[in-house]
Amino acid sequence: MSDTRPQEEEAYDMSGARLALTLCVTKAREGSEADLDALESMFQKLGFEITMKRDPTAQQFQEEMEKFQQAIDARKDFVSCAFVVLMAHGLEGHLKAEDEQMVELEDLFRVLNNKNCQALRAKPKVYIVQACRGEQRDPGETVGGDNTVMVTEKLQTIPTHTDMLYIYSTVEGYLSYRNDRKGSGFIQTLVDVFLERKEPILELLTEVTRRMAKSEVVQEGQPKKVNPEIQSTLRKRLYLQ
Repeated sequence: MSDTRPQEEEAYDMSGARLALTLCVTKAREGSEADLDALESMFQKLGFEITMKRDPTAQQFQEEMEKFQQAIDARKDFVSCAFVVLMAHGLEGHLKAEDEQMVELEDLFRVLNNKNCQALRAKPKVYIVQACRGEQRDPGETVGGDNTVMVTEKLQTIPTHTDMLYIYSTVEGYLSYRNDRKGSGFIQTLVDVFLERKEPILELLTEVTRRMAKSEVVQEGQPKKVNPEIQSTLRKRLYLQ
């Protein structure tokens, strides 16, 4: 059978080191250990080198990101990609650290961009954010595209903010949910899909969204809906297996 995968210029080279950093506030976030266990198992099975830190303060969120970047740039081997998982209480654009101080997500995101992390230049950088982004609740609605083609020339330089993928557990302005024993439906569903399937990551995330859209979360006796939000500037297809 012929290999149906795209050519090198269409897919990221995943033959090198895969690195993952997880920063998780467990304080007042019952169920987060179940998410940490699931993520650790997933990253191990997908061949990632894993760094985890529980209950970082606001300063430590920033310091751990910068240490991660410095360690990546100091490596002598080829690095394929980096994943960063951020889990905490939050509001739009911010996470609440262990010391109750707020951390700006943009400050964390820019650490690994094409300007600031040379070893990850033109390589995929994936952020998974399990946190609320507001106070709104979605009760759901009763259910009763077009293609844009761009022609581009060969790149002589690369934009600062390409090759980034942001995966939020909920849409802007809305709550995110977590079970006290089983962890969050978002993390658990994402792990299941990433391990079960072998399509490019954006197709995997479509499946995550489909599964989450079918399920319901019961809060205070009322069913609620929640779906992730994906923001991508990836230039190529990203395969994890």
